[in-house]
Order: sequence, then structure tokens, then C-alpha cells
Amino acid sequence: MMNQSVPRSYAIFGTGALGGFYGANLQRAGLDVHFLLHTDYDVVRKSGLIIESKDGDFKLPHVNAYQDVRDMPRCDVVIVSLKTTHNHLLPQLLPPVLKKTGVVLVLQNGLGIEEEVAAIVGEQRVMGCVCFLGSNKVGAGHICHLDYGSIMLGEYTANSKPGGITKRMRQITQDFEQAKISMKLTENLLLARWQKLVWNIPFNGLSVVLNATTAEMMANADIRCLAEQLMQEVVAGAKSCDCQISPSFIEKMLTNTAKMKPYKTSMKLDYDAGHQMEIEAIFANPLHVANRAGVNLPKISMLYKQLKFLNERLQKN
Repeated sequence: MMNQSVPRSYAIFGTGALGGFYGANLQRAGLDVHFLLHTDYDVVRKSGLIIESKDGDFKLPHVNAYQDVRDMPRCDVVIVSLKTTHNHLLPQLLPPVLKKTGVVLVLQNGLGIEEEVAAIVGEQRVMGCVCFLGSNKVGAGHICHLDYGSIMLGEYTANSKPGGITKRMRQITQDFEQAKISMKLTENLLLARWQKLVWNIPFNGLSVVLNATTAEMMANADIRCLAEQLMQEVVAGAKSCDCQISPSFIEKMLTNTAKMKPYKTSMKLDYDAGHQMEIEAIFANPLHVANRAGVNLPKISMLYKQLKFLNERLQKN
């Protein structure tokens, strides 16, 4: 258990649109934050991080930047905000940085990702976050925050049963709220992950296949209808896991998306940059869970196959 009286230290694995934004805000609030970087290392080590935000721009001229986990101090909380396509690196990355009393906070999209981390560090040391953030990395060490920013935090449980609200959840929430980041607590992390998929599956997938922003998709009646049908299939998949999502949640997601500034999804940005898309965590894992329960999700399956084709073509080029 983390010591409540001692300030917590944070490691950020994946200093991009998500990890860079939250990590920078934590550091600005006075917390001890350490950033693992790859391609941006030289720029960030020299010039720090730049955050353009709807809530106010700021710059951190100096950050604790590292290229190698062996150079990093052990931390109380390790935030995993890498793309899930890089999760095969976690067995090498996590053990040198995580304190014996520390926890891993998974800030990734998709389903089944906490299980991968639990296999490395143990299920009692894993928590999951569902992020509602419109943010893009626009350059090396340069992040543009467009909209939203709240986080939902829950304990991972191997049996997928609600994990309750724990002391360490409240401790981490205190740090994020100190950084002016809204954090909600959930007893049911699995339900929260399915709820996020209600948005991620239709809009991430369709944005790539249609080469469209959220605004363009919502402005077209046929595509809005298709997005809603995909959402309904996600709800059916969630139900197969005993996670109940009300029809009003779908309408809320559609309404919120219509109000968003025109936004290129993270999957669309990855595709445009020639990077592998996170289709296994976001599409394949939910399909597998639903199929195992005898639930067929034909529209999601078709979208996954299209994205898989595009991913394979990226690999060949």
C-alpha cells in the first residue's frame, strides 16, 4: 500500500497526447514526475514540454526525461499510456521502475489490457483508467488539448467483479485533482471500459475507413445512424459480460460528439502517420469476449476486418 503521508512519484510510459498531457499537468501541480520517451527524447530533454489547452497554455521548460527505464527512479505510480501495439515491451519496462509498494495505472483504450499488465506485476498492483480526452500530439514534446479531460478510475479484479472504492484510489484522485484534472471513481472498471468502447469502436473505426472527422460523420445522417448501430452492438457485447448500458447512454455519446470541435480520432492520426492501429485491444478483444458468450456483433466484425486489412497493408508498405 502506498504511504499516504509521503508525496507520490509518477512515471509516464508514453509521453504523447494522453500521457504527456496528464503528466505535464501533474508536474505543474508540484508532483514528482518522470517521463520515458523515444523519438521525442532529445527535444524534450533540451526544451521540455509545451501544452496548448482550452484551459490555458503552459510550458514546462525542464522535465525529468529518460530514454532507458534503467536510468529512472522507482516510482509509486507507473502510468502506462503507450499505444497498446507496444504492450509487448511492458515485461521489460515495468519491473525496473515500479516500487514494491507501487501500482500500475493503465491509461489505454480497449478491453483486456489490465490482464496483460497483471501477468507482469500481479493483479493486486493494477488499476485502470478510462480517459475522456480530446488531445493530439502536434510535434515533438508539443501537445494540443482540444476538449474534455476527465478520467474514470477503477481497481482491476481478475474475476471482473466490481472492486469497490479503495484508499489508494482516493490518494491518486487527490493528486490528479491537485493538478485540476477531474477524476471520477468507479467500482466497476469493466463496465467503464465497455462504456468507453461505445464511443471508441464506431468513431475510431469509421474515421479511418471513411477518412473523416467526427464533425463530418455526425453531419451525415446515414453515418450517424451507422455509428448508432455500432454503439448498439457494443451495448450487446457489454451485456454478455453482465455490464448493463442504458439506451440513454448512446444518445448522450451521440449528443456529446455532435458538440465536439471537429476532431481527428487517435486511430485516424495513427493511420495517417503510417503507424499500426490499436485494433486488437479496441475491436478484436471485445469481439472475442462477446463471441465466447455466444453473442454475434456483425457490424463491429465487418469494421474490424476492414481495419485489419488496412493495418496489414501498412505493414507491407
